[in-house]
Formats: sequence, structure tokens, C-alpha cells
Amino acid sequence: MPVISVKNIDFGYGSTSVLENISFDVERGDYIALVGHNGSGKTTLIKILLGLEKCRQGSVKIFGEEINKFDHWDKIGYLPQVTSSFNPLFPATAEEVASLGLLSKKRYPKRLNKNDKAATKKALAMFGVENLKDRLVSELSGGQQQRVFLARAMVSGPEILILDEPSTGLDPQARDSFFEIIKKVNQDKKTTVIFITHDVGNVGKYANKILFLDRQLIFYGKLSEFCESGEMTGHFGEFSQHLICHQHHEHHQHESKE
Repeated sequence: MPVISVKNIDFGYGSTSVLENISFDVERGDYIALVGHNGSGKTTLIKILLGLEKCRQGSVKIFGEEINKFDHWDKIGYLPQVTSSFNPLFPATAEEVASLGLLSKKRYPKRLNKNDKAATKKALAMFGVENLKDRLVSELSGGQQQRVFLARAMVSGPEILILDEPSTGLDPQARDSFFEIIKKVNQDKKTTVIFITHDVGNVGKYANKILFLDRQLIFYGKLSEFCESGEMTGHFGEFSQHLICHQHHEHHQHESKE
């Protein structure tokens, strides 16, 4: 059974269409790069998957359940664009920010207990920032902040992780380190990963599937299939397609030697 099943969804505002007739299934353990030009509907699609927007028609199922009846949101970790979701003046420590990811499991009153503290510590350690737990998040570097927010997204042990432009603002070294951590989570825990990116040149290093959106579903499938598609050469241009596929090929050659 797919962990996410999207069938014939449409979405728009008034007469303006944002998404048209989108259908795809996400299997457990997939690592999907969601790509498309600005205004292609990527963020809207993610909002629909998170239950934040309702489509005009079609259906979305999460773990086999219609999305309007689904209430196990702790099974989905979400990392929004950090710059848009974080007030740098908010006086919270790394530990406090990471623990917020546990609140979706709580009934009122939403209080954290000893087990929650242990889970938060473990999540921070998973991403190498346990030693920063008492530091204010506003004092951390962009890469360190991103790891703290990733700990918040992962602290409840979700089965699906959704990331919106996670490498924005990171230097190349921090970006590579960040994606290596995500790859490990995907491989070791079989966590399903969907990440929005405009950094098309780097998706071949990490993802095993690509979902190319331009209001309609232009392509969805394995990167190896994308690399063989003449139609995708027309959409991306030969240079971009070659760059993605060259990195994908190199990365998998490197993995097979290890």
C-alpha cells in the first residue's frame, strides 16, 4: 500500500488554476525530489499533502486513509523554509525548538515529560547538535539552525519527512552534510522523503525519484528513467538533464564501490 496516494487532484483560486489533474503514488522508503519552476505549484502540492489546503476535486490518501479523516500527523515530519518559519528574535533554545515537534502527539494540556526530553536529546544527537541544546537558536549558524529544525521534524519518529527548499542559505559544504544526514535517515529508518528544491543540479546526488511539476505532472519516476527521457531533455535542456544524470550516475558508482 502506498504511504501517499494522490488521484486526479485539481486546485485553484477562483478562475486561476494552480494544479491540474495530478496523480501519483509514493511508496515507503522513496526519496523524491519535487522540482519545477517558480509558480509551478510545488508548495501548494505540499500544503495539500499536509492538510493545509483542500483540493477542488480528486482524492488524497495518507497511509490508506482519506486525508480529511487522517489525524496521525505525528507520522509526518515537516521542515518548512527556515527563513519563513522562524522569528530570529524568538528567545528559544535549540532543545526547546526541537521539542516542539512532539506537541502534535499531545492532548491538552500540552506538557512535555521525561520521555519527551529523552526523545529530544536523541533527535539533537542524531543530527550532531546535542552540544548546542542550551544555545539560543538565533545565535546558531544557518547550517546549525537547519539541523535543529530537522531534529524538530524528526523527534516524533515520523514515517514521512517533507522538506521545503532545505538547502536555501547553506554553503555547499553545509548543504552536502545536511543531505548526507537525510540520506542516512532514508536508508537506515526507511523514512520516506519528499523535498522541494530549485537546486536541480544537485538532485541526482540524493534522490531516487523525481517529480517534475508545472501545474500538471510533467514527469514522475526513477531518476534512471528521467535520464533516458528525450521529452525531459526538451523541458530541462540538455545541459541540466546531463548535470542531474551525471551526478546520479557518479553517486551510485561511488556507493557501489563502498
